[in-house]
Amino acid sequence: QVQLVESGGGLVQAGGSLKLSCAASGRTFRGYALGWFRQAPGKEREFVAAINWSGGSTYPADSVKGRFTISRANAKNSVYLQMNSLKPEDTAVYYCAAGPGVGTFDYWGQGTQVTVSS
Repeated sequence: QVQLVESGGGLVQAGGSLKLSCAASGRTFRGYALGWFRQAPGKEREFVAAINWSGGSTYPADSVKGRFTISRANAKNSVYLQMNSLKPEDTAVYYCAAGPGVGTFDYWGQGTQVTVSS
């Protein structure tokens, strides 16, 4: 059974930082892209960032470019999201995802809450 488990969420003041982690188990994600999405209350889920298998290419959304950095550790089957200069509008449940390409995600985690206070 495939599992993606996020951790690292919490409450932080505006301007602060958090680092999210996601550990995958149940299968190897060799060759898979990994990504982060978020969903704020009353809003649709939105793309945050993605990274290809080798880690050589990353794709941040315009809303987080320059503030968030996605990275991965293939030996640990893990993906990370370093979030700096957080804003209240970054408040959401953050989900990690895995798929055969940066535009296609088949596996999803349960999410971790990030709350940014003003």
